Amino acid sequence: MEKPSDACRELFEEVAEELRTRHAGIATGPVFGLPALKIGKKPFACITGEDMVFKLAGAANERAVGLPGAKPFDPMGGRPMKGWVQVPAEQFAE
Repeated sequence: MEKPSDACRELFEEVAEELRTRHAGIATGPVFGLPALKIGKKPFACITGEDMVFKLAGAANERAVGLPGAKPFDPMGGRPMKGWVQVPAEQFAE
């Protein structure tokens, strides 16, 4: 996975702060050496390169995949991770 740029890290921190203020129990910490959001020890979002990756289910997953530039998260190539969606920085707020 690609290391995120400083600009991407800043956007991630803005999203993280908003989520932490709205939902109790969300913490930041590394996953695969990248900044991530977790509930307990379970990650549900991280950043890679210029994108943010989310673990979503059902309609939320379908909506995220439908965003411009979004795609199923496939860190190894050829086998996307079930329920994980990679979203470009321009769509972080969505």
